[in-house]
Amino acid sequence: MSQNLNLAQENAFNLARTLMVPVVLFQVDDAFGVMVASEYDGEEDSIVHEYDPWSPAH
Repeated sequence: MSQNLNLAQENAFNLARTLMVPVVLFQVDDAFGVMVASEYDGEEDSIVHEYDPWSPAH
């Protein structure tokens, strides 16, 4: 978990590209976490962004 959003975003993007699976960046209180999307079972409202390595960049 990180309290720095920019660091969490970079880690999420890199993890998605390394594992080649979608990952979610989520927030709990003041901390951010990253995990594989298929394993995430938390609240949908906690998700900040989902990184999918297979979708084209915006």
